[in-house]
Amino acid sequence: MKKRIFIFSNGELRRKENTLYFENEEGKRKYVPVENTAEMLIFGEVSVNKKLLEFLTQKEIILHFFNHYGYYVGSYYPREHYNSGYMILKQAEYYMNTAKRLEIAKAFITGAVANILKCLMYYNNRGVDLNEIISNIKELSGSLNEVCDVDQLMAIEGNIRNIYYESFDKITANDDFLFGRRTRQPPKNRINALISFGNTLLYTLVLSQIYQTHLDPRIGFLHSTNFRRFTLNLDVAEVFKPIIVDRAILTLINKRELKASHFANRLNGVYLNEKGRKIFVENFENRLKATIKHKKLKRQVSYRRLIRLELYKLEKHLIGEEKYKPYITAW
Repeated sequence: MKKRIFIFSNGELRRKENTLYFENEEGKRKYVPVENTAEMLIFGEVSVNKKLLEFLTQKEIILHFFNHYGYYVGSYYPREHYNSGYMILKQAEYYMNTAKRLEIAKAFITGAVANILKCLMYYNNRGVDLNEIISNIKELSGSLNEVCDVDQLMAIEGNIRNIYYESFDKITANDDFLFGRRTRQPPKNRINALISFGNTLLYTLVLSQIYQTHLDPRIGFLHSTNFRRFTLNLDVAEVFKPIIVDRAILTLINKRELKASHFANRLNGVYLNEKGRKIFVENFENRLKATIKHKKLKRQVSYRRLIRLELYKLEKHLIGEEKYKPYITAW
């Protein structure tokens, strides 16, 4: 399995013959194993040139750029090597057909809610009283079958997440990480900063996995396809947020691996500092490497691989081979 490389320092990313290296501001070089690299996530101020980008295209390596606060800026997405005009037409067909689009969008939300409940049950079974929250989400999720359009679907999903987030303070019981309410751009407290950062990591991961399929990331079904560059990765990420991002956040807080000192207040917002990002990234990457027994394949599969399999299932749905059913965790 190819790796994701994270660069937190400032410096230059350069090509040297048939390899890559990163040189920081002190002149120290670190070589990048090209054949074993799928993508690079750039958090520092890093300069690149055309020669490098041509090499990355040749090696099919994606670059994801983040600003000083950890916000996603954009990606260098090499030309699609699995381009499929047929698949683009099928995605467009399903997007333009209200009923077909709603069916896929509803499947994404159904999977997300099921995994939210699995996450809540995990902690409920370990002594955190979340019965009322679980009951309220189950009651609200019953109305998902009655929705007639995507906007209505997203409104219900938003209400479910608001109820779900009420559980975070109960699970963590940590005054340094009180939730309050969901805030974005900028996040107003530490736990919101963690959610925003974790979701961003997941969005870029799904985007990179889409690159390995025939799907076009610009055509989503839950999130409207418009002038925004990518939307399909946002759709698929919904299914995995509770079991990858949220579990990472709750684990890091409960184990006291993340502390108040790992955050900084800037521009009326709260952000992870460099050390905090490194701690989060390490946990996030380890979680992706963790394996579970796949019922259908009857073998161990990593969470990273699960995302690719989810995309393959979506492809099969679009070509009429097999109806898409979202992944729901067994734990």
